[in-house]
Amino acid sequence: MPILMYHYISAPPEDADSVRRDLSLPPELFEAQLKYLVEQGYQSITLSDLVMALQTGSALPPKPVIITLDDGYRDAYTNAYPLLLKYGMKATVFVITGMVDDNNPNYLTWAQVAEMSSHDIDIESHSVNHPDLRNRDAAFIQHELVASKQAIEARTGRTVHFLCYPSGHYDANVVSLLPGAGYWAAVTTIQGIEENSSNLFELVRLRIRGYFGVEQLVSLIGYF
Repeated sequence: MPILMYHYISAPPEDADSVRRDLSLPPELFEAQLKYLVEQGYQSITLSDLVMALQTGSALPPKPVIITLDDGYRDAYTNAYPLLLKYGMKATVFVITGMVDDNNPNYLTWAQVAEMSSHDIDIESHSVNHPDLRNRDAAFIQHELVASKQAIEARTGRTVHFLCYPSGHYDANVVSLLPGAGYWAAVTTIQGIEENSSNLFELVRLRIRGYFGVEQLVSLIGYF
């Protein structure tokens, strides 16, 4: 089943480099994709729904989809959130808690996080500082996993169960520490749609690029 990976939901700045342009989906294209998914009978589910289905065999809708937004940019609230509400779609936002704590104007505020959390938007961890977690000692990794989890839980009153690996980087050591830190699963940047109970800490996703309209979304889902 498709787990869609978004980043910025906004037009890129005029001086944006190729990376920023690739990560920036204009709101009108995001809305067109949501409209298409709804019209085609897709139903948004949560990562918790997926994990329960994989572990217990609980039923999912005939055409499930998971919407994820990485990094916790401010436009997740100003642009994506109103459209998700408009189309009745659930989503998961992975936040870098250090950016929120620092009141970085490009990122969400804790008030925005709390509001979205109360309206079918799951707020999950993207670490504290977005470091490369590979080849790090256990204490460093534990801090990034636990402190980010605790910060979100303190502001939302909801338990955090999912991690998005910073920049998609992880190793076996990171994976081994996740269950003890209270995580049920983690998402990667690996392309694909085949999920099973043996890869809960390596869930694959579909990257939505900045130029993707409905046609490209359909092609991407169909390819896998």
